[in-house]
Amino acid sequence: MFFSRIRWRILFPFVALILITMSAVTLYGLDVLRETYLDSLEATLFSQATLLADRMADPLVSSPQTIQPLTERYGDLLEARVTVIDPAGRVLGDTAQDPAEMDNHLRRPEVQQAMGAGEGTSLRLSNTLGYEMMYVAVPVRAGEETLGVVRVALPVHDIRAAVARVRGAIVAGSVLATLFATGLAYIIADRIVVPIRRLTDVVERMAAGDLRARLLPTTRDEVGALTRSFNAMVDRLRAMISSLDNERGRLAAVLDHMADGVLITDGEGRVRLANPAAVRILGLSPGAALGRRLAEVVRQHEIIALWRQCNEASEEQTELVEVGRQGSFVQAIVTPLGGAEPGACLVILQDLTRVRQLETVRRDFISNISHELRTPLASLKALSETLQDGALEDPPAARRFIDRMDIEVDALTQMVQELLELSRIESGQVPVRLTPVALGDVVIPAVERLRPQAVRAGLALTVEVDPQGPLVLADTERIQQVVTNLVHNAIKFTPAGGSVRVYAVVGEDEATVLVQDTGVGIPSEDLARIFERFYKADRARTGGGTGLGLAIAKHIVQAHGGTIGAESVEGRGSTFHFTLPLAASVGSAEGQ
Repeated sequence: MFFSRIRWRILFPFVALILITMSAVTLYGLDVLRETYLDSLEATLFSQATLLADRMADPLVSSPQTIQPLTERYGDLLEARVTVIDPAGRVLGDTAQDPAEMDNHLRRPEVQQAMGAGEGTSLRLSNTLGYEMMYVAVPVRAGEETLGVVRVALPVHDIRAAVARVRGAIVAGSVLATLFATGLAYIIADRIVVPIRRLTDVVERMAAGDLRARLLPTTRDEVGALTRSFNAMVDRLRAMISSLDNERGRLAAVLDHMADGVLITDGEGRVRLANPAAVRILGLSPGAALGRRLAEVVRQHEIIALWRQCNEASEEQTELVEVGRQGSFVQAIVTPLGGAEPGACLVILQDLTRVRQLETVRRDFISNISHELRTPLASLKALSETLQDGALEDPPAARRFIDRMDIEVDALTQMVQELLELSRIESGQVPVRLTPVALGDVVIPAVERLRPQAVRAGLALTVEVDPQGPLVLADTERIQQVVTNLVHNAIKFTPAGGSVRVYAVVGEDEATVLVQDTGVGIPSEDLARIFERFYKADRARTGGGTGLGLAIAKHIVQAHGGTIGAESVEGRGSTFHFTLPLAASVGSAEGQ
């Protein structure tokens, strides 16, 4: 556990090195000190022994009986054990014991060395005294003749005591030095570790998302250089992440607002990204697709088969697929993303439902206009052929046919005029002059012009619009055209005895005009298409009209910034409504 931290990995080897070094120095120093003491003692004893050898030469020749007293006197002066031995090894004088009781010393090591080499020394246990002593012996000579051997000795325990005192001092000094060095090593290790710990804290803050974290360099060494490099790296990383965030934000905005659905799958076929358009097209709940396999998300087997073909062939695959029960059409494009991740695919779903609907509308428009033109043209053709076949010879019949042809030409002329007007309105070529006008001045005159028609049809026509009502921004002529169209349709498709009600609802910013009838109603399947050009419900086809009135009304209302719509229940009547902006709300909005 300790060695998992840098401080201890630095401190422990340093302290161990100090302990080993101090122990080795202590042991070596003590050994050198002991040897030094012994060498010094040996030199001193040699000097003393040499001096005594000079003094003992005459007594050994002339008066051997004085050897013991001299030995004792010199031993007291030197405070050492002095021994005099004759050449045969017999002890003649000794300061520690009676010579007569002592063993022969000829075989003592120091005596042998002195007799052979001129001097001898030995560090050994004394057989006489029973403790370790250092012996130094020198021969006593008179010319070439050896008269004996003088030996001087001192106990070694004094040296051991001195060495022990020095050892204690050295050990105490070593301990103090070790403690001091340990403290210094701790400080050094801490100075090394603190910047690393600070750097670690900054890295942890960055990992938690705080990219503003910085570390101020406090030194000029390698740690300072590392700190500066780290700060530079953080700045570059922050700039890179900011750039990536911006790119991701732009990509997310694009994906969120794309009309096409986008799915990205990984190598295992799991959905890693699905934009809102894909969720809407596939009818999924938000977030339900992420992390799930494509086969669990997409219910259309054609898309799944397309994805498999893309994985197998590693080529882009395209197919038109019908999605859902509403008959929505989607063009699925599956593209491999091998460069990003092996097996990953990009699935693009292009909603072509509106395109198909527009294609259907185009076909219906062609069909409807063909139908509308065919009837009057066929009538004109029949009438002209009848006239050519001899009806001209019958003036009354010819007159009737010509009147009928005039009616058909008028119908064709009306159709062409309405088509031209609708085209001009859609292209913006018809100016809409918006002026503040009372809502009643727009609605009531248009309704009153149709009242005789309602009376002839046996209908009750009521107008519930205040003549002094709110001001709206409208082109009076154009809006009256809208009201006339809606009321005329209500009268035409309401059986006798029914009623047509025109009323208005005023809101905060707009006024809504409603035309409600009790007529035959509109089938639900036709309700969404009644504002298309030439589109007629089945009941409407039996009556007159070009089928362009509601389309013109829609474009006029939209040019005023309003909306138009209808609700109907088949057999129970219909309600058409459109909105106009209030003049007061527009003025207040401009003032703000």
